[in-house]
Amino acid sequence: MTATTWTADRPWRGIMVATALPLRDDLSIDYDAYAEHVSHLIGNGCDGVVPNGSLGEYQTLTDDERARVVRTAVAAAGDGARVMPGVAAYGSAESRRWAEQAAEAGCGSVLLLPPNTYRADDRSVRAHYAEVAEAGLPVVAYNNPFDTRVDLTPELLAGLHGDGTVVAVKEFTGDVRRAYEIAEVAPELDLLIGADDVLLELALAGAVGWIAGYPNAFPATCVELYDAARAGDLETALPLYRSLHPLLRQDSKTEFVQSIKLSMDIVGRRGGPTRPPRSPLSGPTEALVRSATEKAMAAGHR
Repeated sequence: MTATTWTADRPWRGIMVATALPLRDDLSIDYDAYAEHVSHLIGNGCDGVVPNGSLGEYQTLTDDERARVVRTAVAAAGDGARVMPGVAAYGSAESRRWAEQAAEAGCGSVLLLPPNTYRADDRSVRAHYAEVAEAGLPVVAYNNPFDTRVDLTPELLAGLHGDGTVVAVKEFTGDVRRAYEIAEVAPELDLLIGADDVLLELALAGAVGWIAGYPNAFPATCVELYDAARAGDLETALPLYRSLHPLLRQDSKTEFVQSIKLSMDIVGRRGGPTRPPRSPLSGPTEALVRSATEKAMAAGHR
């Protein structure tokens, strides 16, 4: 086991799947299906799960649903350290409460967006992360400036890491140059791949984990791809990456939740519908995702 693999004392490393949340046709949560899905992912080599992220439709959940999702994930994973709940909320105090709930449930770490209701300055961002870190669990920062309007630049990440409030960053910008900048200004901060369609590039640049979307549908193949990419085995990684990329790039699209759920349904997992305001996939996107998923299955991906 190398220093870059998942361990109980660094449970944010490795492949942590941002889990889609199976919904019934009436839009209620199928907790049994979710528990089975978590077990399925870990049984196929994924290191852990990230419930209550955007892919898990956390914005549409009631407080009771959100808490139960975390408890369900912990029970199904068999080890709370393998669960990294998203704790994003409108206020820092609310995010801290979700982090405290995660700690009580036995989780190993949490994933936290910066303030996302306004374009926060650096001082506010640092105060936000400091507040949530008080809950006592390791905090992984999530940099998604497209949706939050706050960019966790390499310099700001270095400040957060220097504050002792974050241990890693889920980097979603797609700008692979940032991997090298982060390594220069914050060499001890763990870089985690945050978008499926730059997996290979960021793995080769030194990422030590992947907060992943498409393993929801193809966990075993995604594990093989990630392991090969981390090892620099391009002979194995490149053909897999090219084959899966029509799907992986959907992870960065507006309809990523619907796309991944459709792929899950096609391969025989339970994805189901999405809650409003997310609408069903548009016709062209549905056709694209369906075709790409069927091609991936025909290629033997699983």
